[in-house]
Amino acid sequence: MSSSQCSVRIKKDMVSKTYAAALYGLSTKLIEVEVSVSPGLRAFQIVGLPDTAVKEAKERVSAALRACSLSSPYQQARRVLVNLAPANIKKEGSQYDLPIALSYLLASQQTRFENTETMALGELALNGSIKPVNNALAFSLLAKERGFRQLILPKENEKEAGLANYFKKEPELRVVGAKHLKEAIAHLEKRCSIEPLPLTALNLHNHPPTDFEVDLSWIRGQHQAKRALEIAAAGGHNLLLQGPPGAGKTLLAKSIISILPRLTEEEMVELTTIYSAVGLLNRERPFLTKRPFRAPHHTSSEAALLGGSSPPRPGEITLSHRGILFLDEFPEFHRDVLEALRQPMEEGKITVQRASYSLTFPARFTLIAAANPCPCGHYNDPDRECSCASSQVSSYRRKLSGPLIDRFDLFCWLGSLKYEEISSQDKAHSQEIGNRVKKARKTQKQRFKAESILTNAEMTIPQIKKYCSLPEKSRSILKEFVDRGKLSARGFHRVLKTARTIADLAEKEDIGLDHLAEALSYRLREEG
Repeated sequence: MSSSQCSVRIKKDMVSKTYAAALYGLSTKLIEVEVSVSPGLRAFQIVGLPDTAVKEAKERVSAALRACSLSSPYQQARRVLVNLAPANIKKEGSQYDLPIALSYLLASQQTRFENTETMALGELALNGSIKPVNNALAFSLLAKERGFRQLILPKENEKEAGLANYFKKEPELRVVGAKHLKEAIAHLEKRCSIEPLPLTALNLHNHPPTDFEVDLSWIRGQHQAKRALEIAAAGGHNLLLQGPPGAGKTLLAKSIISILPRLTEEEMVELTTIYSAVGLLNRERPFLTKRPFRAPHHTSSEAALLGGSSPPRPGEITLSHRGILFLDEFPEFHRDVLEALRQPMEEGKITVQRASYSLTFPARFTLIAAANPCPCGHYNDPDRECSCASSQVSSYRRKLSGPLIDRFDLFCWLGSLKYEEISSQDKAHSQEIGNRVKKARKTQKQRFKAESILTNAEMTIPQIKKYCSLPEKSRSILKEFVDRGKLSARGFHRVLKTARTIADLAEKEDIGLDHLAEALSYRLREEG
């Protein structure tokens, strides 16, 4: 690229095209970045429904080009028009800086390279360096899907984008990480070559998820609650922990991550894409090896928990997809927020509808909720007197509606611990319980290999009929519970799914009477 190219005079309309990508919720779309350079009054315009960040690309691109000793759109008498197609979709973010700059250089004849098989993404700094962007993995998967052979993006996003080749071998995508605009241009002009990151540098399996915050052996006593956690982890069942303050509800909920199995590769891709979209990935280790544990505060808004806002962003129920959503002080959440959880708990997804968009986010989470029995926490406690009026207790409990409570599979009451329990040694380590959970999950994976689900909690009614058959004596017990009003139709099916998980933990092919009895014991809510 000679210095004379920087002052070339445009005598006719010149049009060029590069390719970029846009993020909508968690899905991606291919964007064509067309640039027209023509003689006329000096102008630089971006069309195609750009947001403020995209409009400001004019200034960033111009400054970056000047820093690279290249002619910018503002330096000569020319009209520059940038069109982001398709033009009827709103464009958001700063990832269009690099493709706009490259397309302008092509149109102004300051560079020459083959652009039909290359996608480019990146934000430009004023000195020409390329800054990282979000959602690199999803963009690289889109590039592979659309048949691109090369993706140029910021160096910091190289590892994340390289995961696309690790999870999906064919067709191979050359992922090129560039630090500076000059470096990207030199690579495209084949004056120098940037070597792609080798797959061995990712070291996915050299990061075992052992850095857990809490081990189950730290928690003394509460054996029934630990068993409930084991069942919840093995089958993906929702669990409600109730008890006085200090009984260990929060610590127990945090320990469930230590007994959950590692993510499969499919789950890793799904979760990494979600976390990349919201900018929550570590640049040095841009992938997840352990399941998410999200614990939003009870003052969280509906948009923060479910998703939405502008631009649309996944909420906590999506960030806890294939992991744990822990809601501490459950009755303290806003009632409308809690009621909005009912549909995602059933369907495993959330559709956020607004006037300008409708997006669906995955939300297959396991809900662990913790609640005190009353505002002071000592209602019906044999050792402590409750200081709440009966009206306060009723108002506190009314925050949790019947339909919401009915969507829990397991209810567990935690009592206050005595000194002997607190000072005792517990042999139930997370590794031992985690091995049983891993075996149960493996059994479910084999069972549902022809289905589109992974755990027992996801079974629909036809699958329950197929995999949860009961002997005659067990059916008579269930009949009694239903006829006496202790189980709703939803509760009936949830008991069967829980019993199936208990049988899997016991490595039994059929559901026995003892498995059903244990499932029913966890279904009875403590009423005081």
